[in-house]
Amino acid sequence: MKRSILTTREKEVFDLLVMNKTTKEIADILKISEKTVRNHISNTIQKLGVKGRAGAVVELVRIGEITI
Repeated sequence: MKRSILTTREKEVFDLLVMNKTTKEIADILKISEKTVRNHISNTIQKLGVKGRAGAVVELVRIGEITI
């Protein structure tokens, strides 16, 4: 089994993002602050070396971390 580059929480955030949830909705669902959601997204973007949320989603799908 390959090791995920995402933390469990980062994966949860992106799974919800691809379901078209807003930052606020994700925060409410996961019971964390909107700032924490944005931090998880930002950390993932940095890990992947991409620009923006869309770039992160495309790369995560490409490498098999998430599905759409």
